[in-house]
Amino acid sequence: MAEREFPGFTLRSSATKDGSRFKALLSSHPAVRGFPSYFTVYDNRSFRDEASALVAAEKALGLVLGVEEDGAPIFAEGETGFDDDLPGDETTETDDDDTDDQDLDEGPDDGDHHDVRS
Repeated sequence: MAEREFPGFTLRSSATKDGSRFKALLSSHPAVRGFPSYFTVYDNRSFRDEASALVAAEKALGLVLGVEEDGAPIFAEGETGFDDDLPGDETTETDDDDTDDQDLDEGPDDGDHHDVRS
């Protein structure tokens, strides 16, 4: 379990059993008084073992930018925590070749087209 201090709150990483799998979570503990709040992270993924869930929770804790007034963790816009969702990792088609559509439309006669009608 890792923890980080924020103004008014301490966030801690942990994991919890969810059926036969595990979920990664962050708990937010008020500095003055009150009860902790619990926030699951990576809701669309579960983990086969507790150790993997703990590693994911610690990673999520490292990505927290701050906390809301109620102690909810704040992440960067669009942050998923998944390495497979990083910008620049997606495969996109580029127009890197030296030909253009016009070159592809022309035949071996270099564009000298004849209209043959019967």
